[in-house]
Amino acid sequence: MHGEYKVPGGKLVVVDLEVTEGRISAFRLAGDFFVEPDEVVPAIEAAVLGLPADTDAAALTTAVRDALPDGAVLLGFSPEAVATTVRRALASATAFADYDWQLLRGPALAPLQQMAMDQVLAEEVGDGRRGPTLRIWEWTTPAVVIGSFQSVRNEVDLDNAERYGFEIVRRISGGGAMFIEPASAITYSLYAPAALVHGMSFAESYAFLDEWVITALRGLGIEASYQPLNDIASPSGKIGGAAQKRLGTGAVLHHVTMAYDMDGDRMVEVLRIGREKLSDKGIKSANKRVDPLKSQTGLSRDEIIDRLVGTFRAQYGLTEGTITAAELDRANALVAEKFSTHDWLHRVP
Repeated sequence: MHGEYKVPGGKLVVVDLEVTEGRISAFRLAGDFFVEPDEVVPAIEAAVLGLPADTDAAALTTAVRDALPDGAVLLGFSPEAVATTVRRALASATAFADYDWQLLRGPALAPLQQMAMDQVLAEEVGDGRRGPTLRIWEWTTPAVVIGSFQSVRNEVDLDNAERYGFEIVRRISGGGAMFIEPASAITYSLYAPAALVHGMSFAESYAFLDEWVITALRGLGIEASYQPLNDIASPSGKIGGAAQKRLGTGAVLHHVTMAYDMDGDRMVEVLRIGREKLSDKGIKSANKRVDPLKSQTGLSRDEIIDRLVGTFRAQYGLTEGTITAAELDRANALVAEKFSTHDWLHRVP
């Protein structure tokens, strides 16, 4: 069995192993990491050899850490990373480069259609009717997108949302509210087989699935980093946030919204939770907490999207694709059946 794990912000860890009668009977560790002294790698291999194949990540981590000789230095990886890679090998996990990725860029959709399209495309990938896909969203109108488990009443100032023309919709993933002005946000979704994140915790998968965008942002001169659990940030403030949903069909949906030129003060008028977050941090203006991409790069929204797409293509490959007529029909049906209904939007009042 073979497993690979690119440590976010670190190095590639690779393991090859065999299992005999429920135990790891052969094990080799490799990668482009740095380690001192050389004896560390054989010590880790000896610690893993013989462990039950169903050993969980916490126990694997402990075994690796306890085996490290005094003074051992691990650069670019950690005992946790070794454990994750072992679990990925045992689960027959895949890598980004194992797939032929498709790019969907547009068309512009209404907020309710966006919610439905996310579900449809994730289900299509899970059922094998569509290959893994990167979709760049385009919006027709402003929206507040609340997480699957958020309360409408607690999150949104309904009067101000109506005053400023923001439609309120609920997505299928958890997480916090997204404040969307069509020309001021960059949103993308990844739809992939669940095997891509096998062996990873939710926390690890968030950083793993967005490593490529961190690379792209750094290529634009932004000192970007991932802040657990689900934020992309720079030293000047938050850039964006991620949300994720794993479907029973065998797919993972992962999407991110980043601020291109967001009106932070308008956001606080529309989102109640934004006021509380600012108060907690002693900040008077949301514009001091959010760090839009326009101010950091001076590039247009389309130029930044081009750079993001170019980075993904260079790392993993991308072919141009389109939303099919059947997928659009299904999304429109879901709008009527589910996403536009009072029961869905107010499932948490």
